[in-house]
Amino acid sequence: YTLAADQGLAIAQYDLGRCHITGNGAAHDEKKGARLFRKATKQGLAEVQHGLWNCFKLGSSVVQDEEEPVKLYTQAAKQGFADAQYCLGHCFLIGGCCVMDEEEAVKLFRLAADQGLAAAQSSFGECCMFGLGVAHDLADAARYLR
Repeated sequence: YTLAADQGLAIAQYDLGRCHITGNGAAHDEKKGARLFRKATKQGLAEVQHGLWNCFKLGSSVVQDEEEPVKLYTQAAKQGFADAQYCLGHCFLIGGCCVMDEEEAVKLFRLAADQGLAAAQSSFGECCMFGLGVAHDLADAARYLR
């Protein structure tokens, strides 16, 4: 991965960064891993934006501020990355790292659910069942909770 990462290949920067963050296949170095993730993020790779968010979410030593993770998930979600849409939906549903917005959460859950992400289907179905951010709709709830 090192040669390709040094040549600027985003997926190689992501993979090498992951190796450093986990210590699997490379020396454990979270800061070096995060630097590689950031390089790849600048190239717009959704998986990397999602991966760097996980560094923040998991309490890694790379945390610099509370706004960057939401920006990263938003970038990845706008690219149609279902995992990022689902996780950003949870951010909006519970608040904390961003302003609570149930309607935005439901929109994101639906986008990810329609891509086949089971966790998002469940979350969207529950929102329909309980009327969170969307009209109470047992038919939609049943369809997505199956």
